[in-house]
Amino acid sequence: MSRYRSILAGILALITVFVVSCGGPQASEPPLYSQIQLERIQEYKADIQSFRARMSELESLIQERDWIDVGNFIHGPLGDLRRDMGFVARNLDPQDAKAARNKAKELFVHLETIDRAATEANYSLALNNYAEALADFDAFLNQLPNS
Repeated sequence: MSRYRSILAGILALITVFVVSCGGPQASEPPLYSQIQLERIQEYKADIQSFRARMSELESLIQERDWIDVGNFIHGPLGDLRRDMGFVARNLDPQDAKAARNKAKELFVHLETIDRAATEANYSLALNNYAEALADFDAFLNQLPNS
């Protein structure tokens, strides 16, 4: 009888060791972005947000039907926007990068249409595409990591 108790105690000890060894801390996923990547993205994000803040100037120019300055604004102050958005999109997670690239492309289609509308003095086309450009701009910014 005592022999069975010692065998049973040994089996229970092995089971306990096995259960405890399997219950260690769970492996956590590595961070999506390195600290350097986040800093670079945040730097460009600030520049892109400043471009977004200046979009109200474009709206004013469209409202005033100042077609020459509409084109100048798109090619001047917004001239570096494509480069900055492209850089940020290339440094995002592949899934986020695809959505960000699509929103950037849509934004530039709208800006190009506004530019074309300015050469044609087409107020309604310019105003409609301005609203769409703002929506795409905001959607792009929402794809970027916060920190």
